Amino acid sequence: MWGVLRMNEYLPYIIFGITTGSVYGLSAMGLVLTYKTSGLLNFGHGAVCAAAAYTFYELRETQGLPWPLAALIAIVVFGFVTGLIFERVGLLLAGVHISYKIVGTVGILVGMRALISLVFGVDAKPFKPVLPGGTAFEINGVSISWDQVLQLGLGVGAAVGLYVFFKYTLLGTAMRGVVDDPQLLDMTGVSPARVRRSAWIIGSGFAAASGVLFAAAQQQLDVNVLSLLVVQAFGAAAIAQFKNLPMCFVGGIIVGLLQKLISKEVGTVDFLQGLDTNTPFIVLFLVLLLMPRGRLVEVGRHVKARAVPPSPFSPRVRASGFGLLAVGALLVPHVVGVRLPIWNTALTQVILFASLALLVRTSGQISLCHIGFAAIGAAAFGHMIGNGVPWGVAVLLGGLFAVPAGALIAIPAIRLSGLYLGLATFGFGVLLAQYAYNKEWMFGFGQIQTARPGGFDSDTRMYYLLLAVAVAAVLVVLMVERSRLGRLLRGLADSPVALSTLGTNVNVSRVLVFCLSTFLAGISGAVFASLFGSVNQDSFNYMQSLVALAVMAISGRRTVTIAVVAPILLIVVPGYISNPDATLWLQVGFGFAAVVAAAVSQGSFHKFVARHAVASADRIVDPVLVGERPEPVRAPAKQNEPVGVA
Repeated sequence: MWGVLRMNEYLPYIIFGITTGSVYGLSAMGLVLTYKTSGLLNFGHGAVCAAAAYTFYELRETQGLPWPLAALIAIVVFGFVTGLIFERVGLLLAGVHISYKIVGTVGILVGMRALISLVFGVDAKPFKPVLPGGTAFEINGVSISWDQVLQLGLGVGAAVGLYVFFKYTLLGTAMRGVVDDPQLLDMTGVSPARVRRSAWIIGSGFAAASGVLFAAAQQQLDVNVLSLLVVQAFGAAAIAQFKNLPMCFVGGIIVGLLQKLISKEVGTVDFLQGLDTNTPFIVLFLVLLLMPRGRLVEVGRHVKARAVPPSPFSPRVRASGFGLLAVGALLVPHVVGVRLPIWNTALTQVILFASLALLVRTSGQISLCHIGFAAIGAAAFGHMIGNGVPWGVAVLLGGLFAVPAGALIAIPAIRLSGLYLGLATFGFGVLLAQYAYNKEWMFGFGQIQTARPGGFDSDTRMYYLLLAVAVAAVLVVLMVERSRLGRLLRGLADSPVALSTLGTNVNVSRVLVFCLSTFLAGISGAVFASLFGSVNQDSFNYMQSLVALAVMAISGRRTVTIAVVAPILLIVVPGYISNPDATLWLQVGFGFAAVVAAAVSQGSFHKFVARHAVASADRIVDPVLVGERPEPVRAPAKQNEPVGVA
């Protein structure tokens, strides 16, 4: 009897877990399908889910279309168009380094998320159920509704259908081979472009369907929640080793069940609250840590990143430029007037972008949780100030408290690289924001009081103090880049295997660069927190880590350039625009500019210009001889001189 009662107690959670997990599995199947056929794991997958759900809402609620017709347009038509667009984007990013593939798809997520907010607003909207309701049957007194049955049936049918499709159809077989050797596939008479296009259309349709079903299960439209569906899919896909499509559905069920069962157990324990909503991120992180390294092989060919070319300017010109930059920085408080607080905020981000440049540009590692490191520094700084610690010591302690988090992320960095490291850092950043931020040892549900140092209440004095801290941080990064460690980090980015054959411990280099980068990010968060007298968790949205990576991608390839340009783009430019939607419009621009920057990262734009210049020169010489060089015209021989004598 006791066992039956316990089973009845858990049964509702099991049912909800299975139905919610079926949506996760549906989304994961679309994600893995496109990854298997293009070699591009799409961080923008969640934005497609959100856009489809908003499209369905607009058609059904605003335009008054019947829900079956709205679903047909939002899932089939929208999925078809989106698949065609993403196939082109995937082709542009096929020949770039994995870090730029991540940058490009993160740019898609940032840009599409901001565009959805501009079109439909940022406030959550109620979302009515899509599938028919009503009780279908009961199990031990627990009602199972028709929409739950149909939702599970759709997921099972999709998993079985994909298995049959890949195993028994010519197109399915071609999809399995298009990434490994598209030229060989082309020789068999099957167009690789058509295969990839078909895969993207199917995958986008799965994303659209999962977005609509997830919004119906949540009974609300929220762009942030729907965009995170991609991370729920990451957890399910990790269980399937990012390869097995039917196993993606099983992985989704596992994640959904764990999420609901954990919510049952931790609901009354304050310290553990929040773990249930973060179950997919915990699963993702643990799978990436525990799965044998040999099974985490990235799909597609390895592309070596293009080295940063030497500066075209002489040392004297560069020194003059740095001098002008220093003079301009010193004059800022005297020319910007009441907008000086904007520049103070930008100076705190100089430190953040210098640390990000060291990690991403110099060492070739990936961090999608850098704002989380800054949040740790800000929270530690606030607690230190509250306990009477002097300002300078509190800032340093804020940076030091962030270092353990960097060392923790360095653990997967030791065994992972590129794509899987990006996934691990993204999951860690979301987990940090949704679980740790609201704990008392960070921000709690209120605010942490902070303070400026004594005698620096004036914004002008604070500006010069922040300028000194920012310059010191940039100099530290430059010194590291020019040291032996910097050479090792550049070798780590170029070829870790070659570096290890020389007797260098690459794991030590990875741990050092993560710890140093997170220390500087913590310093950035601490000085940012000191500006306003208080700070809370809303100041460190995890999505800002993605925006920061997109902005860094379009701000140049050298540390000083990134440290100066990126804060101006992210902080200063929006501060000078009065349009309330300016930040969202800039995020749209940042996102899609990051896609362009990723697409041309291997020098394709310069090659295109060079080819165009050669072709133009050939056409000027002789339109008939395009692409050929005419023989030079020789002077006529003098009279009585043998022909052929020079």
